[in-house]
Amino acid sequence: MINVTDNAVRQLQSLLSQRTENSRKGLRVQVAKGGCSGLHYEMTLDERKDGDAVVERDGMQFFIDDESVPYLRGATLDFSDGLTAAGFRIVNPNASRTCGCGSSFEAPQSA
Repeated sequence: MINVTDNAVRQLQSLLSQRTENSRKGLRVQVAKGGCSGLHYEMTLDERKDGDAVVERDGMQFFIDDESVPYLRGATLDFSDGLTAAGFRIVNPNASRTCGCGSSFEAPQSA
């Protein structure tokens, strides 16, 4: 499934610790149509839904809907807090082409 780095886990822990009502939430990672290259990544705090694949790491949960699983298989979710590129990012070996924005990609025809 998707690999999650220590930095991504720590950032999600930090986000969820700020509010007690977030105790059942995790990070939803999904692929949607749109963006510069045809598909783009969306991430939001959410609760598990029926049909989700769940990646759990150090007590944190990452949810992926069944339509996004083929696009994200083998990808790595990371978090960077650098000056020019702060935020969650995905390194995706399934992308046949990526856009300079870093959140848009094109999938091979078989995905």
